[in-house]
Amino acid sequence: MFLVGEALIGEEPELAHIDLIIGDKEGPVGMAFANGLSQLSAGHTPLLSVIRPNLPAKPATLIVPKVTVRNMEQAGKIFGPAQTAVAKAVADSVSEGVLPAEDIEDMVIIVSVFIHPEARDYEAIYRYNYSATKLSIQRAVDKFPDAETMLYEKDRSTHPMMGFRVIRLWDPPYLQVALDLVDLAEVKRVLSLLPDSDHILIEAGTPLVKKFGVNVVKDIRETRPGSFVVLDLKILDTGNLEARLAADATADAVVMSGLAPHKTLELAIEEARKTGLYSIIDMLNVSDPLEVLKGLSMLPDVVEMHRAIDMEAEKHNWKTITEIKKLAESSPRRLLVAVAGGIRVDTVAEALESGADIIVAGRAITRSKDINDAADRFLAQLKQTEIDQYRVMTDF
Repeated sequence: MFLVGEALIGEEPELAHIDLIIGDKEGPVGMAFANGLSQLSAGHTPLLSVIRPNLPAKPATLIVPKVTVRNMEQAGKIFGPAQTAVAKAVADSVSEGVLPAEDIEDMVIIVSVFIHPEARDYEAIYRYNYSATKLSIQRAVDKFPDAETMLYEKDRSTHPMMGFRVIRLWDPPYLQVALDLVDLAEVKRVLSLLPDSDHILIEAGTPLVKKFGVNVVKDIRETRPGSFVVLDLKILDTGNLEARLAADATADAVVMSGLAPHKTLELAIEEARKTGLYSIIDMLNVSDPLEVLKGLSMLPDVVEMHRAIDMEAEKHNWKTITEIKKLAESSPRRLLVAVAGGIRVDTVAEALESGADIIVAGRAITRSKDINDAADRFLAQLKQTEIDQYRVMTDF
């Protein structure tokens, strides 16, 4: 047996975070239990969890402090409310049948306990750690989470202690605001006027990047923290190197040109996957986007159907969007399609009906007299609702 459980309960500074493993005495967990009890570490001394003095919990449970214990006050929080909470949670788990009573002599539990140095409320420490231990044991026994839950949540959630959002493109359609500007002060003004929405993506356009370099991403983040930032490099060569430059600049996505050699595109896509970037192929001036995609050994995350500014008199070619998406039907990775090039509010509905997932708008927003209103009108066409990515879910 080797079961793993985790839970986060409560509010700072008394917040409780429990990691635990449950296993057989004769297995690796039992060996780790014996080593932990016999090989002490300064500031992280393990202790047996007891319900009261001289009455240890069963299965035998070893508590390991996560935070270095530096004085007797901190030690009191571990030896008092925290370890009692763990012991009671273990005993109640046996009482309620979560842990089988007939097996308690064959199992051991190792519990890592977090106690914030500034925690003061002993009752809150007890109650939070009891709840977190109880939930961790249940989750360990249930082998939570299953693959379906994990894959569903991985792009929808952000850990609250990160302090910022990491937006993933799981809920299209999105509005991508293209900053094809060369005045950094104007860029910051536009950013400050955009509405707050998880469905707005920010594009550092090619002219902006050419003037200020890839680190313009950090300027964007200073003005609009937590944004999803697309770095439009239109990569034509050294695909892996330029994708890595985008990652190092903290971009969320990097754009390559569909005119690049297949090898360059594949190297850029592969590097983007390594570094957690979204890869975007811009099909500007590409006569047959489908042919390019079919010639690749791996597909990007986004294909951008882009009509050049100089060609805006011509109609958008969105007929191939459905065929493009079919290329990824057997792939575990989702393929999104963006549309760009003179997009106006009155053409958004047609783009969405054609299958577009990302609406790229530039001058229609950035050159508008009322930037906030212009962006709001685009967002209204998307008909999207927001999600609280900071939610802490104890039940699923």
